[in-house]
Amino acid sequence: MNRSHPAAVVPFDVKLMNITATVMFMGCLAACVMAVGWWLMRTPAFNIGRIVVEGELVHNNAVTLRANVAPVLKGNFFTVDLKAAQHAFEQVPWVQEAQVRREYPNGLRVALKEHVAEAFWGPETGTGLVNKAGEVFEANLGELDREGLPRLQGPEGSAPRVLRMYHALAPALKPLDVELDSLTLDARGSWELVLDNDAVLALGGGTTEDILQRVQRFVRTLPQITSQYKRSAAAVESADLRYEDGYALRLKGVTTGTSAPAAAARARR
Repeated sequence: MNRSHPAAVVPFDVKLMNITATVMFMGCLAACVMAVGWWLMRTPAFNIGRIVVEGELVHNNAVTLRANVAPVLKGNFFTVDLKAAQHAFEQVPWVQEAQVRREYPNGLRVALKEHVAEAFWGPETGTGLVNKAGEVFEANLGELDREGLPRLQGPEGSAPRVLRMYHALAPALKPLDVELDSLTLDARGSWELVLDNDAVLALGGGTTEDILQRVQRFVRTLPQITSQYKRSAAAVESADLRYEDGYALRLKGVTTGTSAPAAAARARR
């Protein structure tokens, strides 16, 4: 008959030695990993040496972008701060958005989106522009084709609203064969536009629909008035569209004999 023998008891000092050996091994392994990591992060082989720029660039090019941004990039492939790199690219004039990712072993790949200027923003002495999203940005206006760009103005933070109003009003003026040259929103919420023949139209306040209805009424009835004086829309000097039942109009070369500085004609529905 076989008898079972009790398992041998490992002495405490042996257990302690095993634990100590394991801890020392893990410590050495961790130290090796850290040493390798330290070497990888500092070896010149991983210094950022290549920046690939992608995107439809009109006002920038890859060479100048790399020259402007590379000096501010700190670290190598493993340590470079991608958020900081993104911010650096987005500080370059005309750059709206940048996406930066690492490209092994020593490169960065950058996808750029440039602003597309929809209008000038602010006074004529400034360098502000507004893009299609209603975002205001600064740029060298010498690099811009100014033809056909209107000038928009308004209180701080109002650029998206002013741009939407411009897009609502510009098509409404097309039947008169005139262009909207500038549009201004003042601090009280009143609108004023200037046509490409320097005619000034006071639009008053209200919703986009309110303003659009006033302009549409003006466009619809103006030819009836100008034809009486053998004039066209190009003869409009100013118009006040803030009346509920019509508007006041001043035509170049036409007087009414009144001493009031109001319009030369009054149009009704």
